[in-house]
Amino acid sequence: MPRISLFYLSFLLSIGLPSGVNAQTLSLKQAVNNALTNYGTIKAKDNYANASKTSIQQARREYLPNLNLSAQQDYGTINGQNGPQYGFGGLGTASSGPALNKQNWNAAFGGLYLANVNWDFFTFGKIKERIKIADATYQRDKNDLEQEKFQQEIRVSAAYLNLLAAQRLSKSQQKNLDRAITFKNTAVIRAKNGLIAGVDSSFAKAEVSNAKIALTKAKDLEQEQANRLGVLMGLTATSYMLDTTSITRIPGNLLEDTVIKSSHPVLKFYQNRVEVSQQQVNYFKKLYYPTFTFFGVVQGKGSGFSSAYALDQTAYSTSYADGINPTRGNYLIGIGMTWNLSTLLKNRPQVRAQEYISQGLKEEYNLIDQQLKAQLALAEAKLSNALANYREAPIQVKAASDAYLQKSTLYKNGLTTLVDLTQALFTLNRAETDRDIAFTNVWQALLLKSSALGNYDIFINEF
Repeated sequence: MPRISLFYLSFLLSIGLPSGVNAQTLSLKQAVNNALTNYGTIKAKDNYANASKTSIQQARREYLPNLNLSAQQDYGTINGQNGPQYGFGGLGTASSGPALNKQNWNAAFGGLYLANVNWDFFTFGKIKERIKIADATYQRDKNDLEQEKFQQEIRVSAAYLNLLAAQRLSKSQQKNLDRAITFKNTAVIRAKNGLIAGVDSSFAKAEVSNAKIALTKAKDLEQEQANRLGVLMGLTATSYMLDTTSITRIPGNLLEDTVIKSSHPVLKFYQNRVEVSQQQVNYFKKLYYPTFTFFGVVQGKGSGFSSAYALDQTAYSTSYADGINPTRGNYLIGIGMTWNLSTLLKNRPQVRAQEYISQGLKEEYNLIDQQLKAQLALAEAKLSNALANYREAPIQVKAASDAYLQKSTLYKNGLTTLVDLTQALFTLNRAETDRDIAFTNVWQALLLKSSALGNYDIFINEF
């Protein structure tokens, strides 16, 4: 079975917006719908679920009686011999004739036509258990599809939020570059006029180059994240213009629903795995019992050999029509029981093995339950921390903006050094980055909580 990987939400902190005139406008709900429609794993598991559903019909039809029709037309001799024989492995022939005192090669046509019905009408519940196994398998595969959809919703949402954060961060990087260019131009003019040392001009140019390199790296990482979003949606486009209206505020439903329910898509899937294994245990136990069968046969037989052939070896016809024409008929009905007593010994290890598998699956269920509870506790802590940072971010940006404005004014009037101005520029850029991250981290924490609770509506209803 595929491994379940719900427990991740990476926060990319330094990625930028790719350039491109063919960017697509994309909302989160559209991205999720595209993923649920196009992603290959989801389409594959949908087919697996349909196959399991069809297997239920096949298991139900196992109870129907077997009806066999057979017809054969042969040409050969009918020499018989007194003595015992056993057609081991189907290697014996069905030649029936008189035991003559010597071999002869008289041959004629013959025909055999029969209809056979056999019905295992009482099996001590074997067929019912096979139906239960098929039904449990379908429930498992259906819930595997649902939990895969749920995980895909989480993965796409995480990638979408990372891309939103990237767009906000790229704007901050662009603003940082614009400010660096502005004070570089000021430094160059003042250096030419002899108001400051020439090294200040070189230092300012270095800061501009550093800002350009940072923006280029951000765009490169942004492209990687956009590509990941495209892969998750099953699309080839790697440039997107995203809906930024929701990310400009914090979600309202943050602290409700703090209990993980058994209806969690992942827990349901793991529980279904246990149920399938338990049904298999029950079926293997039913194999201990015998099977009662009703059977019936209707037979017609034709032969080119006359009834007088035993006394007169010339009393036969080589005519094809004479040989295949049925001249004798038989019928047979009965009830039988088959019970392989050795299964009492042979099946016991199989039952024990399946019981161990069931116990192992229960332990995996318990592990996932523990991990989800730990993830929920982590999500609550991240929500609290993200909200605290969200409240502090505007204060930091305001203070850093004021400091930069002051240092910039002082530098233009020759009252401070370029180093002080550069430090103020760095502080402002850091504050704007923290602000952008603070917005996104609140949503990421809510997504992490939604993942832990198994309720995607908690997150998506806020958009």
